[in-house]
Amino acid sequence: MNKTPAILLLIAAAFLLGFGYDRWYHLPTTAPKATTQNPQGYHCPMHPHIHSDKPGACIICGMALVPDGAKTTEPEGAILYYQDPQAPQYRSDKPGINPETGNTLVPVRAEAPVMVPAEKQQWIGLKTGTVEPYHGTETMRVPGKIAIDETRVTKVQTRFDGWIEKVNADFTGRLVKKGEPLLTLYSPELTASQQEYLLARKAKDSMEHSPVPGVSLANSGMVEAARQRLLHHWGMDAAAIDELERSGQPRKTLTILAPATGFITMRNAYANQMVKPEMELYTLADLSRVWILADVFESDAAQIRLGQSALIEPSYSPGRKFAARVTNIIPQIDAETRTLKVRLEADNPDFALRPDLFVNVEFPIAASARMSVPEDAVVDTGKQQTVYVKLGEGKFEPRRVEVGERFGGRVEILSGLKTGERIVTSGAFLLDSESRMRSAAK
Repeated sequence: MNKTPAILLLIAAAFLLGFGYDRWYHLPTTAPKATTQNPQGYHCPMHPHIHSDKPGACIICGMALVPDGAKTTEPEGAILYYQDPQAPQYRSDKPGINPETGNTLVPVRAEAPVMVPAEKQQWIGLKTGTVEPYHGTETMRVPGKIAIDETRVTKVQTRFDGWIEKVNADFTGRLVKKGEPLLTLYSPELTASQQEYLLARKAKDSMEHSPVPGVSLANSGMVEAARQRLLHHWGMDAAAIDELERSGQPRKTLTILAPATGFITMRNAYANQMVKPEMELYTLADLSRVWILADVFESDAAQIRLGQSALIEPSYSPGRKFAARVTNIIPQIDAETRTLKVRLEADNPDFALRPDLFVNVEFPIAASARMSVPEDAVVDTGKQQTVYVKLGEGKFEPRRVEVGERFGGRVEILSGLKTGERIVTSGAFLLDSESRMRSAAK
């Protein structure tokens, strides 16, 4: 009987049993510990190229160096207040429920502060100021237009028919003084009235010693009536009538004098033209004082009152301003523009304010005390507004705020800040850029 195969099978079985026993016996009872390598050095999370073999601060931004391979996490931050997510205007300093809506208040946390060394603060021109109530005046700026003062407009007409022989004021826009000759008229009726006056004086002189009672008094009355007709009907002045009495010869022409000082805004007088009493020959406008018609929105109408002062700035000369005062408020709102017409008056000694010129009207409005900060202190991204609060030791906390009106280079703060806190008033934009770059690096 051949025993070789059986021996081979026994040898193979013994080998397998020995191998399995060895694997089972040497199994570890606990899981092996993961080996970690010590960090090789330290780097700046903001400027990764800054590397050191020892802990310390970044030579560029001053941030603390972190170990290589370390994971940095942004701190959660402190709770500022609790807000109703459905009604953001409701806020509380404690957690709870909004009694009006029944919504649970959610915490609003502050963002991680930014560390800026003193040297870098000087380099970026960083300045700080204190949050405090602002007592001042706001400026309401509205459009306006220059108009002629209607109380200073003079019309020039004749009181009789005639023909123009000579025109002295011969173009529109000319400035004429009171008493300056405008034109010369010839009128047959004027000549006849002068002759009537001379005859009345002659009759008075000849009958001065008449024995008939009342004749002298009647002649004196006729002379006075003829004189008054020349003064008031024909417009002759007293000097011209005195000259008529001395010469005894009637004047064929009459010179029309300017009744007031002003610019000629309308002219309808030409040589050899026939004129009638109803014709307007000239229109004179005194522009030494003008009107300003301002358009004030109906929402701001309650802030305008009679006698209120204002400043007028011409559109062609920014920076030059004229003092004005409100003299009339039109009692009607424009149905299309929804504005109120306000009339102001201003002195115009050098005639710089010309009719129909567009101007800016600035009304100073007294502002109530309210918390505000300079415009440069607010970083406005459109969706949110941020102000940086100084914490001390070079730390600045980005604080979200709710802003209101803007006036006089300042911004009203509705919430987010407290009176007395120190904030960044200059350089906030650069500080915000630094904060965002560090957040991106983390």
